[in-house]
Amino acid sequence: MTTRTSKWNVTDIPDQTGRTAVVTGANSGLGLATVEALAGAGAHVVLAVRDPRRGEAAASGVRGSVEVRRLDLADLASVREFAAAWHGGLDLLINNAGVMNIPESATKNGFETQFGTNHLGHFALTNLLLPHITDRVVTVSSGAHKMPGSPRIHFDNLNLTGEYAPIRAYSQSKLANLLFTLELQRRLTESGSSVRALAAHPGWAATNLQSHDGSPLRRAVMKVGNRLVAQDDKAGALPTLYAAVQDLPGAGYVGPDGRGEMRGAPTLVGRSRAASDPATARRLWTVSEELTGVTFPRPLPLTAA
Repeated sequence: MTTRTSKWNVTDIPDQTGRTAVVTGANSGLGLATVEALAGAGAHVVLAVRDPRRGEAAASGVRGSVEVRRLDLADLASVREFAAAWHGGLDLLINNAGVMNIPESATKNGFETQFGTNHLGHFALTNLLLPHITDRVVTVSSGAHKMPGSPRIHFDNLNLTGEYAPIRAYSQSKLANLLFTLELQRRLTESGSSVRALAAHPGWAATNLQSHDGSPLRRAVMKVGNRLVAQDDKAGALPTLYAAVQDLPGAGYVGPDGRGEMRGAPTLVGRSRAASDPATARRLWTVSEELTGVTFPRPLPLTAA
């Protein structure tokens, strides 16, 4: 009997030959690191990106089988177009794309941009692709879902009109990611599907996401933190990859195992009470269906073998 002494890393990813994955927001950062790891393990990976030219530039440096397709999560018409063009099976959908702490703005459909992109865009994409998905959906959340101030879903004002604050909006969207995962898994189980829904967060990873923060002070603090505290994008992608390939329970949440879940090797971690409330998860799902016009497909034509 042998005892494992090293912590989980990309070399532990099982052979992905014959599998197909979609990674949103794959131009750079965590998304590109995820693409590189999956393609390096043999998967065919689709980079779902808003700017195909940047996507092609990123894909050109990846070793393995990859392709680029346009997807703008802030435009539901683009989400529908991407899903309608999909044919055949899809083993793995990784909902990675996101915006963080940006100044107040709206998507093409009039939703607050962080909620509309981080949650509603992925909500619509997942449900539209679900008839093709054969293994699992991994949605990238954040430790910001439990920031001080008790983040919650502002059902009476989802766009935060008149009370917008970048961090409040981001925390709401990341809380929504976890509630979405919780309710998606419940529905998958209820429908008899063996597809699994999981979530992950990267800890503090140094990417270009922080550079778009609406506060100059926070940008400066994050720039220092990126140098002194953060792990790199490849380490930050490990929780997503762990959730994507390990045998984990549905609705599981993966993050770094270090102090404060800021950095470290991937492991199952806890979530806030607000992110664990099934009633809120169901309410958010209903509202999300109403806002996007996309519903959970019944019955599911495909399940994992």
